[in-house]
Amino acid sequence: MKVAIVGAGIIGVTTAYELAADGHEVTVFERHGAAALETSFANAGVVAPGYVTPWAAPGMPTKVARYLFSRHAPVRVCWPVAAHELNWMLRWRSACKPETYLANRARLQRLAFYSRHRLHQVTEDLQLEYDHSQGYMVLLRGERDRKLVQPGLQLLRDGGIKFQEVDAARARELEPALNPDTEFVGAVWLPDDEVGNCRQFALLLKNQAQALGAKFEFHCAVAPLDPAHPTTLRITRDSDAVPTTSVRFDAVVVCSGLASAALLRPVGLRVPLAAVHGYSISAPIREPLNAPRSGVMDDRYKVAISRLGNRVRVAGSAEIGGQPNRKRPAAIRTLYKVLHDWFPGAAQLANTGAAVQEWKGARPMLPDGPPVLGATHVPGVWINIGHGSSGWALACGSARIVADLMAQRLPEVDLEGLGVERLQ
Repeated sequence: MKVAIVGAGIIGVTTAYELAADGHEVTVFERHGAAALETSFANAGVVAPGYVTPWAAPGMPTKVARYLFSRHAPVRVCWPVAAHELNWMLRWRSACKPETYLANRARLQRLAFYSRHRLHQVTEDLQLEYDHSQGYMVLLRGERDRKLVQPGLQLLRDGGIKFQEVDAARARELEPALNPDTEFVGAVWLPDDEVGNCRQFALLLKNQAQALGAKFEFHCAVAPLDPAHPTTLRITRDSDAVPTTSVRFDAVVVCSGLASAALLRPVGLRVPLAAVHGYSISAPIREPLNAPRSGVMDDRYKVAISRLGNRVRVAGSAEIGGQPNRKRPAAIRTLYKVLHDWFPGAAQLANTGAAVQEWKGARPMLPDGPPVLGATHVPGVWINIGHGSSGWALACGSARIVADLMAQRLPEVDLEGLGVERLQ
């Protein structure tokens, strides 16, 4: 088939590779000048399936309200809040019921474990070399943190997920660079989890997709789908003398993050996506012995610190509302604080003259958590959207599922609750 993919983030690139590997004629349209420049650009890089959970969880509305008065809040509602964001928050609150949360967590984790398996398959088959490291540790500052983490650990046990609860001494053996002056009660160690550079992987896989015949067209804006001809894309290229051209395809796969809602609305698909912004700082490692071996998560502040080759990345915050193009200084300060608490001296920071990358990215999130993928009720229109903050952890599995469905093959994972019918 002649297939168009809208969007060249990690979701669009993995989808392009899987469809090209299946023999389809693939063209990817991206409004930016390169792949993986938005949500996929500087995320935490964590691939920890057991910790992939919905933001819509029991008790979260109360926590968000309490965080309004916290200087280092991991979740924050910022002013101004748009009408569609208020509507999204109402739907999110209704999804925080225990039974809804457990169902959505199970869906996410099924997909996340399958996706990690597919990530390893693709990496091995193609011999991809990108910055990544093995192991993931969740640091618990106090007894209250240890108590709060127990329900999640029980879910890990129920799911047969390999982990260890360790005391502070053992945690320091596993991560020797942890600050000796920062007191904590222990950690959760997940040896099978990992961190990796999402954008590096996306660029490498893009090259592999091109080698299979996939075309990537950048600086291309795609208009909302036409109900009369939904697989004919109206494309505006920055370099074209003719403002808009129309190109017909046999199928269209929408993987364009937040822009997906506007693209799909004319054909009757109302997708309640909202931007939940996250932040990161990335800096060169100053002294390797002072940097983490892999990835750690400060469970209290929900900030991840990852070692990605010769750099350290610190990522966190979940922010809805506010001004998309404005970085909130308090969120950046929290990242620096957590880095200093656990790994002082690990990175060459701005005051040393080094180039520190400060990033804010919009994570396209559905109110209840899991993405939606597969066929829609519109012939020829497919979707792979709504992965939120877990796009890197879910991308390879989601792409393979869409490719299998388009080939009328039975996917290797249960798709209950992951189809477009969940939006009804």
